[in-house]
Amino acid sequence: MTVNNRILKWSKFLSQIFNPLFSLLVFFVYKENKYENFSQSAIKFLRLFIFLILPVCIWIFSRVKSGKYTDSDVSDRKQRKSLYLFISAALSFYILFNYIINKSWDLVLLYLLILILLMQISNLLIKSSMHTALNIFVAALFFSENFVWGIVWFLISILVGITRILLKRHTLQEVLSGGIIAVIVSAFYLYFN
Repeated sequence: MTVNNRILKWSKFLSQIFNPLFSLLVFFVYKENKYENFSQSAIKFLRLFIFLILPVCIWIFSRVKSGKYTDSDVSDRKQRKSLYLFISAALSFYILFNYIINKSWDLVLLYLLILILLMQISNLLIKSSMHTALNIFVAALFFSENFVWGIVWFLISILVGITRILLKRHTLQEVLSGGIIAVIVSAFYLYFN
């Protein structure tokens, strides 16, 4: 196996492991286990999984299977329009559901919605890297909880951005665009929280 093939193989592996849904899931599991007992944490995770993660996964995979999406990364900018709309709707529904249950707003989810909406707007001009943006946002979330984990996840975010370029899913400009949007939203999140 040549060096280039090995690098591409590792890039694909890292890009798949640190996809946006998984990265967010890791943070939510970390946070819930830090502040809640196991049963409370499991209930919150189950709600998040049923109302947000599972619908988004089903949406993506059903669209790939029907041929409406080229791939599960939803690499085509035009195809991303419907993905952003679906994620925004599912996230809005979950935020409202969560508010009704807990009688308080989940600020992480509200900032995540802002990030998704800004990514949707940027998609009109450039196909910003969602992998990069959401991993940088997760780094900020970790940073607010644990400095070391925040730094580690930020380094992972940079690595993920590089893999997106190596795999030719994004250009440098698209990775930087996603990163800049995420840094701005993350800075507001960290400043106001």
